[in-house]
Amino acid sequence: MADAVAIDQEAQRPEGRARPPSGAALRRWSLRGAAFLYLGLFIVLPVVAILQHGFGDGLTNLKEALDSFGAKAAIRLTLEMAALTAIINGIFGTLLAYVLVRIRFPGRDLLSTVVDLPFAVPTLVAGVMLVALYGPSSTVGAWFEAHGIHIIFAPLGILLALLFVTLPLVVRSVQPVLLELDPAEEEAARVLGAGRWTTFSRVMFPALRPAIAAGCLLAFARSLGEFGAIVIVSGNRVNDTLTAPVFISQLLQPTHYGSKSGPDAAAAVSAVLFGLAFVLVLITEKLVSVGKERS
Repeated sequence: MADAVAIDQEAQRPEGRARPPSGAALRRWSLRGAAFLYLGLFIVLPVVAILQHGFGDGLTNLKEALDSFGAKAAIRLTLEMAALTAIINGIFGTLLAYVLVRIRFPGRDLLSTVVDLPFAVPTLVAGVMLVALYGPSSTVGAWFEAHGIHIIFAPLGILLALLFVTLPLVVRSVQPVLLELDPAEEEAARVLGAGRWTTFSRVMFPALRPAIAAGCLLAFARSLGEFGAIVIVSGNRVNDTLTAPVFISQLLQPTHYGSKSGPDAAAAVSAVLFGLAFVLVLITEKLVSVGKERS
């Protein structure tokens, strides 16, 4: 009887009157609003600010920054080191992920924990560790120096720092996909006479390709903005070991320009690096979604 009365009241409700939102709907909108507010305050607003400061006068600030002594060399070195880092960690990160997933051995859990250490260790600390290991005053570093191999305060030191910082990005991108692959397909390939390399290239790699590409792109994007480890190991020599993030920090120094244009020029270069990293992240998300659809 009560249900019939409720239905009759609903039928008599004027068509133009909207039903009041339920408590569940209000909670959902409150959560969405809080999430969007947090995102806007800590991501969107800083991005808008850097774009406004960097390109408020068009491309003037960017041109002024690029005309600075050593600017183009710093950007070129950053792109080269980021590309090398993505390629090397793409290979060895995939290999490490395969070892962690497919091979059982004592200490595998410990190795998996070690892979995540670069996430926990401050990058400045990572730079200090590399200097302590490969610096000219260390035993290892002195041996390399004696054989003509310069690591610290050289491009090779920058590469080692970036490899250390970005390795987990590749491993943790590939590992979940490996876990989802059916080992029976690999075993069937081996039963049919395929070797390990053939099995990997013909059976596993097609499924892993989007994840490997995503990990490499994340490593590249992360390398573009690395500052803490680089400023310790590079020596920051103009036209030699100065990278773009360190160059941006120099633009912020009052003595660099002797005017107020330094921060705006730094904002312009930062916006360019941010835009490149943002595009790479979007491509990564697309690759990950493609990989999920295939699986």
